[in-house]
Amino acid sequence: MGSHGIKDRVAIIGMGCTPFREHWDRSTDDLAIDAVAEATASAGVSVPDIDAWWLGTAQSGMSGITLAAPLKLEGKPVTRVENYCATGSEALRQACYAVASGAYDVAAAVGVEKVKDSGYQGLNAFPIPNDGTNRTLTAAAMFSLVAPAYAEKYGVDPTELRRTLARIASKNHANGAHNPRAQFRREMDVDAICRMPEVAGMLSVFDCAGVADGGAAAIVVRAEDAHRYTDSPLYVKALSFVAGNGSGLLDPDYDYTHFPECEWAARDAYAQAGITDPRRELAMAEVHDCFTPTELVLMEDLGFSERGHAWEDCEAGVFDLHGDLPVNTDGGLKSFGHPVGASGLRMLFECWLQLRGEAPEDRRIDTAARGLALTHNLGGYPGEMVSFVGIWGTGRE
Repeated sequence: MGSHGIKDRVAIIGMGCTPFREHWDRSTDDLAIDAVAEATASAGVSVPDIDAWWLGTAQSGMSGITLAAPLKLEGKPVTRVENYCATGSEALRQACYAVASGAYDVAAAVGVEKVKDSGYQGLNAFPIPNDGTNRTLTAAAMFSLVAPAYAEKYGVDPTELRRTLARIASKNHANGAHNPRAQFRREMDVDAICRMPEVAGMLSVFDCAGVADGGAAAIVVRAEDAHRYTDSPLYVKALSFVAGNGSGLLDPDYDYTHFPECEWAARDAYAQAGITDPRRELAMAEVHDCFTPTELVLMEDLGFSERGHAWEDCEAGVFDLHGDLPVNTDGGLKSFGHPVGASGLRMLFECWLQLRGEAPEDRRIDTAARGLALTHNLGGYPGEMVSFVGIWGTGRE
């Protein structure tokens, strides 16, 4: 990787996040306004104080006007970006780079998505012309291929692995049950999840992320300016993004038991942040659990578990709320919901709350000893994926 990073050069000074749910009575404009209002209030700034804006939305708008209109921005640059389900992280990454370059003093990243108005099928992908050889399976079907492949490669009994996947969902639902902003707020035990109707392979309905509307926002400044706005900023330690070339779908050696783009992004992010042992150095991680097998494999791709042993670590409670490395303390995509353009920023919002000691007490973790958090956001499918890894911290070297 040729990335040099911008470690400790940019700080987050304010964040906001709407509840993620079926907002039948809220528009895209409403969600963006609410997220920005909370972010500006937490930073102690007003909308005119922000020099430049990045808007992440997959299909709720086609230009920066989608944000400029509801916020009544005048004479400000607003860049609309999209990068599959990593869209929110892409908006944040670009806002951070803009500040680090010196182009702007204060920048904002906003992610928003209105999905429910299109029906229950989730995001409606644009019909891009192709030569007829492209993948035709749904996202659930593609990610369902991971589970039997993992079981076969590592000699795990499929029935036992099925329960491990249900345990991942149960963990995230338990965390989301204590989160007033989450879409699903009911705890689900493993047996109940296993009894749910199957939708693809061994995946049940509750192995899949929720379809939701929502918005989230972050305000960033140069690190040396952070304490003009807040006594407890978060500092950017690493930003890494990798776009795969889609060759996994054609490669006979690709076995669906790992996501190389995620591994590459993590390796680069750790190098930028100076992390050598993520399981011991990170206080928490928010990862892209679009489906339960995704979270399982990510524990290995992100270096939290040895290859072939993530299922054992999941069963041992390593990634539980008060485990050795808590994962998805806010409920993750599984429980919090997944409005595509907002999810990457929602992950950072949870790190913002936890690292600053502002998470609700019944799901607060101890971050004093480590002080570093990771967010992982992906888009696409096994074999054709984009991946973002960000690392954030309370201290500045």
